[in-house]
Amino acid sequence: MLLRKQGIRHLDGFCSIYNFSKRFSSSPNGPSSGLDGKVDSSDGGVNCDNSRKVEGVRQVVDGVCQVLEGGPWGPALENALSALDEKPQSDLVIGVLRRLKDVGQAINYFRWCEKQTEQAHCPEVYNSLLLVMARSRNFNSLEQVLEEMSIAGISPSNNACVELVVSCVRSQKLREAFNLLQTMRKFKFRPAFSAYSTLIGALSTIPEPDRMLTLFHQMQELGYEVTVHLFTTLIRVFAKEGRVDAALSLLDEMKSNFCDADIVLYNVCIDCFGKVGKVDMAWKFFHEMRMNGLMPDDVTYTSMVGVLCKAEKLDEAVKVFEEMDANRKVPCVYAYNTMIMGYGSAGKFDEAYSLFERQKRKGCIPSVIAYNCVLTCLGKKGRSEEALRVFNEMKTDAAPNISTYNILIDMLCRAGNVEAALRVQDDMREAGLYPNVMTVNIMIDRLCKAQKLDEACSIYEGMDHKVCMPDAVTFCSLIDGLGRRGRVNDAYRLYEKMLDSDQIPNAIAYTSLIRNFFKCGRKEDGHKIYKEMVRRGCSPDLMLLNTYMDCVFKAGETDKGRSLFEEIKAQGFIPDVRSYSILIHGLVKAGFAHETYKLFHAMKEQGCELDTRAYNAVIDGFCKCGKVNKAYQLLEEMKTKGQQPTVVTYGSVIDGLAKIDRLDEAYMLFEEAKSKGVELNVVVYSSLVDGFGKVGRIDEAYLIMEELMQKGLTPNVYTYNSLLDALVKAGEIDEAILCFQSMKDLNCTPNCFTYSILINGLCRVRKFNKAFVYWQEMKKQGLNPNTVTYCTMISGLAKAGNIRDATGLFERFKASGGIPDSACYNAMIEGLSSGDKAMEAYALFEETRRKGCSINTKTCVVLLDALHKAECLEQAAIVGAVLRETAKSQHASRSW
Repeated sequence: MLLRKQGIRHLDGFCSIYNFSKRFSSSPNGPSSGLDGKVDSSDGGVNCDNSRKVEGVRQVVDGVCQVLEGGPWGPALENALSALDEKPQSDLVIGVLRRLKDVGQAINYFRWCEKQTEQAHCPEVYNSLLLVMARSRNFNSLEQVLEEMSIAGISPSNNACVELVVSCVRSQKLREAFNLLQTMRKFKFRPAFSAYSTLIGALSTIPEPDRMLTLFHQMQELGYEVTVHLFTTLIRVFAKEGRVDAALSLLDEMKSNFCDADIVLYNVCIDCFGKVGKVDMAWKFFHEMRMNGLMPDDVTYTSMVGVLCKAEKLDEAVKVFEEMDANRKVPCVYAYNTMIMGYGSAGKFDEAYSLFERQKRKGCIPSVIAYNCVLTCLGKKGRSEEALRVFNEMKTDAAPNISTYNILIDMLCRAGNVEAALRVQDDMREAGLYPNVMTVNIMIDRLCKAQKLDEACSIYEGMDHKVCMPDAVTFCSLIDGLGRRGRVNDAYRLYEKMLDSDQIPNAIAYTSLIRNFFKCGRKEDGHKIYKEMVRRGCSPDLMLLNTYMDCVFKAGETDKGRSLFEEIKAQGFIPDVRSYSILIHGLVKAGFAHETYKLFHAMKEQGCELDTRAYNAVIDGFCKCGKVNKAYQLLEEMKTKGQQPTVVTYGSVIDGLAKIDRLDEAYMLFEEAKSKGVELNVVVYSSLVDGFGKVGRIDEAYLIMEELMQKGLTPNVYTYNSLLDALVKAGEIDEAILCFQSMKDLNCTPNCFTYSILINGLCRVRKFNKAFVYWQEMKKQGLNPNTVTYCTMISGLAKAGNIRDATGLFERFKASGGIPDSACYNAMIEGLSSGDKAMEAYALFEETRRKGCSINTKTCVVLLDALHKAECLEQAAIVGAVLRETAKSQHASRSW
C-alpha cells in the first residue's frame, strides 16, 4: 500500500520527491479530455493535434481493456500492458477505469500503474476507482482506498460519494450504505449532501428512524442547510412508528431553524399522527395550517376525513367532508372513497350507498375502490341481488379487479348461493383474471361454515397447482370444516397432504385437530396430535393451550388439566382470563369448587379483566361451594362494570339460593332476569321447582312449572323428578302418579331416579304391589335400580308378605354386587319370620350380625317368636341374648 504525505512516496525501501503537477504535463486541460475517448469540437490546428492525441489515447485504452479482459492477473498480463504503455499517464488510467467492471482487475491495474510511474495517482484516478466499486457493488477494498486517500489529502468527489450510496440503495444494501458514510466520516471526509439525502429517503421506506436521525445530525454537524423536505421525511417516519415525542421534537427543531412548514409537512403530520391515534394533534395541525395562511388541499381534507373515520368520529368526518365538497365544483374521488369506506367500517351501509349514488349524480365516475366498498356494504346487509346489479353497472365505469370478484364470491358463498359464486368465478376468468389463493380460501372457508363440505373439497381438489397453490389458510379452513362435522379422519388425511406439500402446519391447524378429536370422543388421538406438534417443533400459542386444557377437562382428566395450566406458564405465557375461566369451570365440574376462591384472587392479582364467561365460571364455583353471598356480590359487580349477566349467570345464583332454601331471594332474581329480557331456560325453571318442592311449597312449584310450559319450554326429566320428589315427600302419592303419567305423555323419558322416587313413595304408603309394578316396568325399560331402590323394594315386598319375590330380588341384588342396608336386612328377617321360615330368618340374622348391620328390637322379637313356634330353642336363646343386649344399650343411651 502507498502512504502519501506531503509529497513523499514510500515504496520498496526508497523514497523520491515528486510534484503532482508533473502528472498533468501531457494534458494541458487536465485529465478530463480524452478519458473516455471523446473530444470537444473546436476550430484551429490545436484542436487537430488534440483530436489526434485523444484518438491515440482511445486506441491505447481499448488495447489495455482488451488485455485486462483477456485473462487473470499475472506476469504475462503485466508484460502485455508494458508493451502498450510502459508508464501510463493519468488520462489513460482514468479512461481504462471508466471502462472496467471487475473491481479486482481495476485495483490490480491501479496498483500496477502506480508502480510503473513511481508516482501517486491524482484525485481523479482515485475517484474513478471508487466509481468502479460503485458500478460493481463490491466494497471489500473501499476502506483501504479511503484510508490512502485520507493520508494523501485527497477527498472523494461528490459524484463518487453519491454513486457509492446510490449503488448500495439500488441493491437494497442500506446498512452497507450507512456504514460507508460512517467510514468516510472516520477519515474526516465530507460526504455529499445528495448522498445523505438519498440514503435518508431510502431508509424511510424500511423504516430505520434512528439511523435516519444519525445521518440528519451529521449533516447539521457538517454545516449543510437541512430543508423542510428532510424534516418532513423524518417526521413522517417517527410519527408512523408511534414515536410521537421524537416527531414533535423534530418539529420544534425545524421551527427553531426558521424553516417554514409547507402544506406537504402539514398533510404528513395530519395523516401520520392521526393514524397512530393522536386525533387531537391531527386537528391541531389542520387548524394551524389555516392560521399560517395555507389552505387545505384535497390531500389535507382526505387525510383528515380518514383519520376521523378510523377514530370512529363519523359526525366530525362528515362535517369536514361536506366542507370540502361544498367548495369544489368537481368531486374529489379520493375523498369520496375515504368517506364511503368510513361509512362502511362504521356499519352505516345505507349512508355509504347513498354517498356513492351522490358521487355518480355529480358526474364523477366512482373508482374501483368505491365500487368495492359499496359491494362490501351491500354484502354485509345481505342485499346480494342489488350487489350484482351494481357489479354489472361497474363494468361500464371501472374494470373490476381481483378484490371485486373476491368480494362478490364471499358474499354469494355466505348467502349459500354456491352456483352463483361459481358463475362469478367463470366471469373472472373471462375477464382475464385468474382466481388467486385468496379467492379459493374465501370459497372454501365460507362453504365450510355453510356446512357444504363436499363443495369445499371439490374446489380444493380442482385447484390448478400450476396457477394457484393451496397455502396454510386453505388447509386450515378445510381441516377445521371437516373436523367440526365429525369427519376427523378426512381432516387428518388432509393434514398429511399439507405435510406432503411442504406446508408447515401452524398452531391454528393443530388447535382444530385437537379440539375436534376430543369432541368426537377420541381423546387419545387428541393427545397424539399434541405430541406430534411438539415433535415437529411447532410452538403452541396461548389459544391452543387454552383449547387443549378445555378439552382435557371436559374429557374428565382433571389432573392433566391442572398440569396444562402450569404448562402455559412454563411455555412463557401469562394465563389470560380465558385460561382461568377454563380452569375454574373444569375444577367446579370435577367437584373441586372450593378452589374457586384461591383462583379468583390469583386472577385479580394478575390484573385480569373478567369477561362474562369468567364471571359465570367464578359465580358458579362460589355457588357450588356454598359461598352464595360472594356469588351475589359478583353478580352486582358484573352489572356495575357494564357486563350484562346472561342466563348462565342468573341460573347459577338462582340455583345456589334455592339449594340453601333462600327461595324468596331466588324468586326475586328470577323476576329481575325476566324484566331485563333474559331468555330463561329449563335449567333455571327446574332449579326453582326443585327448591320450592324441597321446602314443601308445592303450589309455588306447580306455578313455576305452569309458567315454564306457557313459555313454550318443555320440562326435562330433572324438572319432573324434582316435582315428583316434592309430591312424594308431601304424601301426595296419587298426584305423583298423575304427574308421572303426564311426563310420559309429553314424551319425557323417565330415568332410574324417576322410578326410584315413585317406588320409594309407594312403599312409604305401603302400596307395595303397585311399587312392584313400577319396578318391573323399570326393568323392562333397561334401567338398573340403585341400592336405595333395591332395598326399598325388597323391604316393601317383605312387609307385604310377598316373601318369594322379596327373597329372589334380595339374592339377585347380592349376586350383582349390591350391599343391602340394615333396613333391608331387618325387613327380610321379619318377612321370613312371619312366613314361617324361622331358620332362613335366623341364617339371615347371623349374616346381618357378621356384616355389622344393626338389628331392630322389633325384628328380634318377631324372629324370637318364630323360633319358639318352630321349637328352635338353641337359636331362640341366642336371639334372646342379643335382644337383652340391645335393650340394655338402648336403656343406657336414654339414661345418658
